[in-house]
Amino acid sequence: MSEIHMPRLSDTMEEGVISTWVKKVGDKVASGDVLVEIETDKAVMEYEAYEDGYLVKQNASEGDTVPIGEVIGFIADSPDAVPEDSGTPSAPASEKKEDEADNAEKETAEEAPEGEEKPAESAAPSAPAGGGDAPADRPRTSPLARRLAKEYGLDITKIKGSGPKGRIVRADIEAAAKEGPATESAPAAQEKEDKPAAAKAQTAPSFDDGRDSEQVKTSNVRKVIARRLTESKQTVPHFYLRRAIDAEPLKAFRGQINEQLSSTGVKVSFNDLIVKACATALKLHPAVNTSWVDDNLVQHNRINVGVAVAVDAGLVVPVLHDTDKATLSEISTNTRELAGKARDNKLKPQEMSGGTFSVSNLGMFGVDSFSAVINPPEAAILAVGAMRQEPVVVDGEVQVRNRIALELSVDHRAVDGAVGAAFLKELAEILEEPMRIIL
Repeated sequence: MSEIHMPRLSDTMEEGVISTWVKKVGDKVASGDVLVEIETDKAVMEYEAYEDGYLVKQNASEGDTVPIGEVIGFIADSPDAVPEDSGTPSAPASEKKEDEADNAEKETAEEAPEGEEKPAESAAPSAPAGGGDAPADRPRTSPLARRLAKEYGLDITKIKGSGPKGRIVRADIEAAAKEGPATESAPAAQEKEDKPAAAKAQTAPSFDDGRDSEQVKTSNVRKVIARRLTESKQTVPHFYLRRAIDAEPLKAFRGQINEQLSSTGVKVSFNDLIVKACATALKLHPAVNTSWVDDNLVQHNRINVGVAVAVDAGLVVPVLHDTDKATLSEISTNTRELAGKARDNKLKPQEMSGGTFSVSNLGMFGVDSFSAVINPPEAAILAVGAMRQEPVVVDGEVQVRNRIALELSVDHRAVDGAVGAAFLKELAEILEEPMRIIL
């Protein structure tokens, strides 16, 4: 019998949410079959079985948040096999600590020497440090469910659990919250009754602010994006380098390339050209292809460019591995394939890991220029604006030329200003002499 552990599906993942169990208990499983869909800090990913057998137990329910390494299920040779554990889902770490504390208290009471008074047993349990009653026969719940119940003002002892062994999970709390105040905790209800009219008036809005607001359910991806980017701005010392390029040669070059590829059905975009140009420049300036990790500078010998893709859940960055060795047609094909998978939440872990540099392009939205936030542990990210016609001086004469604004965000711990400037200068020259992209 084999344990199924919560896998690390991305470089930054610390825990995962069981999105959907594709295989149910008793189902036959073949190596390579999708067992479960897991919501990580980046996307909803499929987790495949590594051996043949039968799924005999699920240790976590859909909607549960599980730390990396925790057992989420079991696979056995027979559908009738029973895991050697107690048969109940493994509790989250915080719940295990509570159980250990309860056991410790029992052992202390049982082992008290003669002559010493054992702790008195009371029909009414003592109040926890935080206040409120904690029934001895409290229902099986996850820490998340308890927190949500407290936020919604619900009495968790009156909620029926849908998880294994009647365990109360997030879905049960949310369902109870939708039903209204029927399951509202008695203390909360009593507090409302006891509040003076003046206090009630103070808590109620004195006017309609006109926003008609409501709280939107936030995906795990969006929460982690918020946390990760906040950490990036707080811990990574950003500096920014800006440069506009003459895009006329790039525009003409793209037309020539697509004419040659017309029979293949492949169409190269400006972003494909920029991604390839970045890989070429990184090869010439490897000092930018680095990371600052745990007070150490890490040099990456492979060039893997991530391409930011906007999806409903947020922003994901699929990675084009060995971008410097790929042809333009390969970059175009792979980028479109990965972007499609990203929008369908079908990206595999290896397709989102290992990036050494990123490109974020908002030109298709008409954005002139912007400052992108670095995606740790990468040392830099290039922000690309829209192509604009602008009056410029060429050989002493004013001409209207297509131009693109580039902005490089750099981690000053890993890359010095002069090194970043030399890289951006090289990149601009490559884009203005685009034959260098394929040479």
